[in-house]
Amino acid sequence: MDDAAPAAVRRDQILRAVTERGFLRVADAATELGVSVVTVRSDLAALEAGGSLVRVHGGAMPRSLGASESSFETSLEQEAAAKRAIGRRAAGLVSSGQSVLLDVGTTALAVAHALADRRDLDDVLVVTNGLTIALALEAAMPRFTVVVTGGTLRPLQHSLVNPFASQFLETLNVDLAFIGCNGVDPDRGVTNVNLPEAEVKRRMVLSAERAILIADSSKLGRTRLGNVGPIADFDALITAGDAPADVVARLRAAGLTVLLADS
Repeated sequence: MDDAAPAAVRRDQILRAVTERGFLRVADAATELGVSVVTVRSDLAALEAGGSLVRVHGGAMPRSLGASESSFETSLEQEAAAKRAIGRRAAGLVSSGQSVLLDVGTTALAVAHALADRRDLDDVLVVTNGLTIALALEAAMPRFTVVVTGGTLRPLQHSLVNPFASQFLETLNVDLAFIGCNGVDPDRGVTNVNLPEAEVKRRMVLSAERAILIADSSKLGRTRLGNVGPIADFDALITAGDAPADVVARLRAAGLTVLLADS
């Protein structure tokens, strides 16, 4: 971003940064533009009034995502019991000596906590692109080896995305991948609300011998912006909550193993 740019140019630069990154902090924009925080807030207000973006606490995000994507912290209490049940069921699939890819998100965080609680597990390698996930797994060290992919930080989900995340994942062949998402539909496949994370999820699926979906019942039958892959790319879905019976039946008819976790 250029210092001391005219308002119209500056706002175009802000909008471009928001679109590319998925979330832009007010403080970061002020530093990069060489203007005050007050000026950035004024620019964001003008862009929001024009329908170009959505202001959220501490920054802004694209309007196309603002109605759909919650922050990590906001999502923590949504379907919390179901996520804990999914976490326990997913952790039960892991054996000592295995390698695991663990995606980002609050459901993946529940898996991380459940894995750390399994005192019988030893010599497990977990690779994640979620900073919160890595910190949750720290409690299981040295029984676990925890590897973070690297990449570009998305503050909204504390996730690491491209560039660089996929380049690291291309070097791996792991036993299991637990993949979160925002939509699982029998016909339209697995989708996610934002494109940068959807891209990394696709790479994770390719890097694993078995790919397991982790999604509470509110995600079933829904379709979001970013395509992760068809149902055929996944070995199983672990879900919990009030799962719609018709969607579950159609997913099973499509060849997907659906595991219902007790919440």
